Amino acid sequence: MIKKKFRKVLVVLGGSSGERKVSLDSGKACIRALKQKRYKVSILDPKFKNFNLIDKNKTDVIFNALHGKDGEDGIAQSYFEYLKIPYTHSGVISSFNAMNKIISKKIFRKNKILTPKFFSLNKRFFKKQLLSSLIFKRKISFPIVVKPIDEGSSIGVKISKNIYDLFKYAKILYKTYNELIFEEYIGGQEIQVGVLNKISLGAIELKPKRLFYDYKAKYSKSANTSHIMPANLKKSKYNEALKIAKKAHKALNCKGVTRSDFKFHNNRFYLLELNTQPGMTSLSLVPEIAKYKGISFSNLVEKILLDASINR
Repeated sequence: MIKKKFRKVLVVLGGSSGERKVSLDSGKACIRALKQKRYKVSILDPKFKNFNLIDKNKTDVIFNALHGKDGEDGIAQSYFEYLKIPYTHSGVISSFNAMNKIISKKIFRKNKILTPKFFSLNKRFFKKQLLSSLIFKRKISFPIVVKPIDEGSSIGVKISKNIYDLFKYAKILYKTYNELIFEEYIGGQEIQVGVLNKISLGAIELKPKRLFYDYKAKYSKSANTSHIMPANLKKSKYNEALKIAKKAHKALNCKGVTRSDFKFHNNRFYLLELNTQPGMTSLSLVPEIAKYKGISFSNLVEKILLDASINR
């Protein structure tokens, strides 16, 4: 039996990002699990109540169930550190670095972790001629993926087959975002690895019926995405995926739980990104991986909770 070091848990969920709905689903699932484990649970939705209004006397620990901007990028974490209340998942700098696709990719490269070829471009310099020049200079082949540098859940992700489509999609995205990342599209298997408290739990394979594993494929049952657990890989390659995910978790100095998203193509793993606040919904992958390893959803939530601290 796990010894409880916290009793009063504040679950932070919802928020104002494009992933609000997913965060509400994750938060509600975690609340049920915590109540099942007999914790005293309260709720805060930062869309309606500021973090500064958290009552420290009624809060032993914060379970961060936010996704996306202001919840996954170091903003929420900086409030928790300021309030000196232990909280789950990664700390301020790790969260910021992981959420920013340019910084995280540079860290992957520095640690000899393979990631697709890419470049970023601020909308101030956006011209078709410069875009074409950068693609040629970086030796990036079509299809090319264009996406915001700091969104999650595949929000704003577009796959372009030619320069005309790429320019069109980028023009649309620049209406909302100041900077975009342009990345070579990698085919092959979609492999995702869960890491919990510095230990790789397992690798799952996804077979989306859609063009790629987009927002609908992730969160809609009607999308009928196939989940293969364990991933259909040779044992040596399966273990390699676990090893790379653990290395990435460590390279970004992450805490608690993370999920690394890979493409496996031509016998090589390409790390697309690492998520510091992976989903905890009925369709989420980390709970599915944990279940295969014999860890129930409520035990998974409690393991994440008991790792909480400050100075993360």
